[in-house]
Amino acid sequence: MTKERYLKIVAMLRRRQPDLTVIMEGVHKAHNLAAIARSCDAVGISDVHAITSKKELGIKKGVAMGSNRWLDMHLHTSIGDIAMSLKNRGFQIIAADFNERARDYRQPDYTRPTALVVGQELFGVSEETLALADQSVFIPMKGMVQSLNVSVATAVVLYEAHNQREKAGMYGRSPEDERAFARVVFEKCYPRLAEQYRRRGEDYPELDNEGKIVKQA
Repeated sequence: MTKERYLKIVAMLRRRQPDLTVIMEGVHKAHNLAAIARSCDAVGISDVHAITSKKELGIKKGVAMGSNRWLDMHLHTSIGDIAMSLKNRGFQIIAADFNERARDYRQPDYTRPTALVVGQELFGVSEETLALADQSVFIPMKGMVQSLNVSVATAVVLYEAHNQREKAGMYGRSPEDERAFARVVFEKCYPRLAEQYRRRGEDYPELDNEGKIVKQA
């Protein structure tokens, strides 16, 4: 771990947006999963949720460009539990779906805790999701097609959220819990070593200002 890489990782983690997330409902094509992961990382999302029957998602590393390493992927079998869990934490649920109640994607306030739900490539989000969502958004189209590819649409909406949050100064916030932040830094800098400490039930060692492990006395 070089000092330069350590400082880059810390700076990236300080820009993370713990109150912004994406829920992928039934998205199954590997290149779409990877592209969505890459967009999430680009706007500072750390946690991504997927509704799937699979035990793991096959994300193409070439498309993801390594971004999946910096994301925590959570798998769920249904939308209900994760949607209600996020709502109980104060998140608004926004479904990307073209319906009669949908608003232009630029209208919602994305500085609020937000979970964006995007649907399966062919059928979109489910009726259950629409019933749970606080609102729906669509991207205006000027051509013959009615929608963008799911990964492209996700990126478009996320960058609207990014722009609103940047204007609000939300990328310069200090972590609410510095000790929890230090644990995340260690896990991202030393993932294999962190796993060893977890298996032994031991606390992580401290890191100095250059990212080197401080030896315990």
